[in-house]
Amino acid sequence: MVFFLVAIILSLHALIQPAHADKVDKIQNIEVFVEEQREISKIPGISLVIVKKGKTVYQNGFGYADVKEKTPVTSNTLFELASTSKAFTGLAIFQLEKEGLLKRTDDVRKYIPWLELKYNGEPQEITINQLLHHTSGIPSNSIVQIPESDADNALELTVKTLLEQSLNRQPGSSFEYATINYDVLGLVIENISKQPYDLYIKQHLLEETGMKDSFVGLHQVTSEKLAKGYKIGFKRAQEYTPPTYSGNTPAAYLVSNTNDIAKWLNLQLGTLQSDTISNQTIKDSHIPDQSVEPFDQDTYYAGGWSIMEKGNKQYILHAGENPTFSSYFIMQPDKQLGVAVLSNMNSTYTTAIGQGVMNLWDGNSVNIIHSDSYQNLDRIVTTICSIVNSLGLILSILLLRILWKFARKQRIRTKLKRKKIVLIVLHSLSVATIITFILTAPKILLGGLNWGFIRVWAPTSISILYYSLISTVIIYYLLVLFLIITKKVGIKGLNGSDKNLG
Repeated sequence: MVFFLVAIILSLHALIQPAHADKVDKIQNIEVFVEEQREISKIPGISLVIVKKGKTVYQNGFGYADVKEKTPVTSNTLFELASTSKAFTGLAIFQLEKEGLLKRTDDVRKYIPWLELKYNGEPQEITINQLLHHTSGIPSNSIVQIPESDADNALELTVKTLLEQSLNRQPGSSFEYATINYDVLGLVIENISKQPYDLYIKQHLLEETGMKDSFVGLHQVTSEKLAKGYKIGFKRAQEYTPPTYSGNTPAAYLVSNTNDIAKWLNLQLGTLQSDTISNQTIKDSHIPDQSVEPFDQDTYYAGGWSIMEKGNKQYILHAGENPTFSSYFIMQPDKQLGVAVLSNMNSTYTTAIGQGVMNLWDGNSVNIIHSDSYQNLDRIVTTICSIVNSLGLILSILLLRILWKFARKQRIRTKLKRKKIVLIVLHSLSVATIITFILTAPKILLGGLNWGFIRVWAPTSISILYYSLISTVIIYYLLVLFLIITKKVGIKGLNGSDKNLG
């Protein structure tokens, strides 16, 4: 009997050891991978969590929550969730429907009567479903109009910006991601529940899920554990504090850490039970709208989630980007497996890291050659900045040289004859044209964006380039103007011929 028990124990030990070694290898591979990607991406800090079958199987922080203070990222470090916030708003809509307080097929004007939006000049019916699925016809560049505000009615102010914009297609006809769709849903939640959006989500979702360290909007954050936010600029992370957009909270400004996000993933996977949030309600929020074309390969949009079918596997996922934070959640329901990545810089590397970690945990190799548009843009702008600033420096030296000569009477004012007046007018018009183009270039070239939006979202090097260009053009204008309206003073040379002072 003893021999039999020993044999069983040895057999179990033989089975457990390889499994444990396999897990250790996975973790080592994941940690090497994340650190490599963090170094390449220049992201200051990353928080990572992996859940499986209701348990947190891996959790770690990489880099810094505050670079200057060398504060390390931990599982308690708070990050803005960016667009992964949308799933919270989406689930709240499904809850309200389950309670009989709305129907997703309802016209949004039933809950926001003044929200009459037009396509080709004609008022349109937009359903709650169309807002959930980004098929409302609201254009993606509506994000530019979101006001900077921390007022109590910031959400209403944000939604009212749509009254000044036209839909760019028939509601329900096709997908176009527009973050403000979920701000409209947030206002629907407010009007139905008769309480502010942030309080509703806090009470009905976060507290019910046990997410005690999460917040709805930056104004709710009382913890000192919120990570500093950064943007790429001149090939390194630059600390930056963007404006406050309280009216965009339902779409982008929930705040959490990986301790709480582990609970959120388990709720989505059905391994965390709630007394008030049914598994069926969760499953309903994962049903994609396949009445329109997929917005990515085999990928459709559901209630705040992207649903991808890859072979015989289904993935539930979403990425989020704010001016100084980014996040990525991905889940594989059949394995009850979920991965979440939070970072304190706007970078698509967060998505690449999340996908890579999922593959590594599945035992697959990862060979990611990722390209981040912000980082690429920063490299180009940094080079252009160097050229423009060098040119500006040369022009400044030439202008100072002329001014110095003018002060020493080596150059004097000249009479403005017709030819010179024409030159001044043409020069002024050409420079005015250049400055006008610089000021309006985003709107002309980037589909209605403006410099204010770019200043907030783009690499910090863009703002420096903007001011450098304006300054260089003005210096050039003054240099040429002084050359036109002044001339060198002629003196009699030693050999009797006229010479100019150099």
